[in-house]
Amino acid sequence: MLLSGVADALAAQGRADEDDLLLARDAAPFYLKLSESLLLQTPGHISLAESVAGSFTQYAYAFVAFEADRIESSDSRAAQRMRERAARLYERAHRHAMAALEQSQPGLRASLAKGPAGVRIPSAQVGLAYWAAASWAAAISLSKDRPDIVADLPLAVALAQAAHAADPGHGQGALASLLGTLEASRPGGTRTQAMAYFDQALAGAGRTRAAVYVAMAEALAQPSGDRAAFERWLRLALETPTAGDAGAADLSTRVMTERARWLLASIDDLF
Repeated sequence: MLLSGVADALAAQGRADEDDLLLARDAAPFYLKLSESLLLQTPGHISLAESVAGSFTQYAYAFVAFEADRIESSDSRAAQRMRERAARLYERAHRHAMAALEQSQPGLRASLAKGPAGVRIPSAQVGLAYWAAASWAAAISLSKDRPDIVADLPLAVALAQAAHAADPGHGQGALASLLGTLEASRPGGTRTQAMAYFDQALAGAGRTRAAVYVAMAEALAQPSGDRAAFERWLRLALETPTAGDAGAADLSTRVMTERARWLLASIDDLF
């Protein structure tokens, strides 16, 4: 009972908003290790597993993978080391999320191989499934030289689709945006369907709006060489309220608006 109570508190803390990037970065390692250790003792705690998977994924994206992108032009070797670390953190997040999902649904991974139709995600586990799919896809994106990992992309897509079937509006459009990115990158995916997912994400977006526009710029405009759309969507991302504004946004919005600014500053190198 004591462990469960602490797990509840840590799960709630993991969902708390924090708009100070430096404070979040410095505090994250302690929180990650503590919550991960507790999760290993309470493996059936769905909300803590969701918090741990989400926190590892966000930390890897905001403070490791993003920094690797920023230093690529000045130190490519260091950037590669950081991307390898980010991939390991994404894989760690995915392991925790899938372990919790498999505990309640044994054989889930095998079921995903048959497509999303044979998988049912309970409403209470949609958030956990979202982070499992997001971390899985992120790890795959940084492992293009590892065919065994890239081969799992259809499974990550199927998991995201199954979660979407259970709750299409999850995360104020975050899940739909993830599917838009996956649709744009997967073999056989179409721009039309990807745009439909992004439109759905924008329709439900509140504080996730900046992330959706950045995802559209990187998943649709950049690969197609559409500089005008790339710039337009990034400028729309910057219109999302930031921490200094009324109705201040959370950490994720701060990260995504910073990324939008960096991408705009790097536009001549990207096109």
